[in-house]
Amino acid sequence: MSIAIRPGRDADAEGFIRLIGDAWAEYPNCVLDVDAEVPELRALATHFEKVGGALWAAEQGGEIVGMVATRPLRDDDEAWEIGRMYVAKAARGTGLAHALLDGAERHAVEHGAQRMILWTDTRFEAAHRFYEKRGYVRAGSIRILDDISKSLEFRYAKPATGVVVEALDAAAAASAERRLAEIMVACVNVGASVSYLPPLSPEVARAYWRGVSADVATGRMVLLAAWCDGQLAGTVHLALAAQPNAAHRAEVSKLLVDPAFRRRGIGRALMLRAEQAARGIGRSLLVLDTRAGDDGERLYRRLGWNEAGTIPGYAMEAGGKLADTVFFWKRP
Repeated sequence: MSIAIRPGRDADAEGFIRLIGDAWAEYPNCVLDVDAEVPELRALATHFEKVGGALWAAEQGGEIVGMVATRPLRDDDEAWEIGRMYVAKAARGTGLAHALLDGAERHAVEHGAQRMILWTDTRFEAAHRFYEKRGYVRAGSIRILDDISKSLEFRYAKPATGVVVEALDAAAAASAERRLAEIMVACVNVGASVSYLPPLSPEVARAYWRGVSADVATGRMVLLAAWCDGQLAGTVHLALAAQPNAAHRAEVSKLLVDPAFRRRGIGRALMLRAEQAARGIGRSLLVLDTRAGDDGERLYRRLGWNEAGTIPGYAMEAGGKLADTVFFWKRP
């Protein structure tokens, strides 16, 4: 039986309450007390209408099997919040969650949203994985709710439109590990020269990004991420030289753009933001290397990087062929 997504109504209250209650019951000590803590569930469509937002319900055979809402934030003209995102257990894995979130994000963007944010209970690990797959990263402090469930919530956020590059702190970096690993695997498997050979396993890629997150946490690395219309699509980082005589220097490393998002200016945006980040932390010399003749070399030359030289046969490609590597430098 097909699932229909439609605007939510106050008359859906019973279905919404049952859906949320069932979802909360999957977690220990997570209790839904409607009248004491969330009385707006009795007339949820009206609640969101009053704050300029919107609500949707997914219905199958007369039963509510999914819901989502969005609203503008009163203290931020450019941000909209996603909320009340729930899918019945039997409907998970069907694409319904993606369809619901697609609609809510699209509505927000059509009404001026430049940034999306949401809050999710720290116990809802499956939800975290879903939001991270959708390009959201941890942002800001954990919120403590004075409720019967003693809830703690993570804040997630992402840019909503255009190509946007942002620096990730340690929490954001950790939450982006799965998506960044996906991007690395995709890039390596189409021939990117980033120290790995195809086929690159997701486990190896994820381990690499766990190391990057640790380096961000200890201040040894600056990690940048690029979003394209709300999707996390690329990354680059600055490895900060730690030697006493190298405090002015950093290495630009792992410029990666998901193959599905190339030719949209993402690589250029990442490189320009890397230079800006270097200036901001007092790193006056940048270095990098890339395989001779690839797209990266052409990009770096267009951006004014200076060639330091070429080492023949420096890196091994798939099949054992040795490729030349070009070294570049630039003062940002």
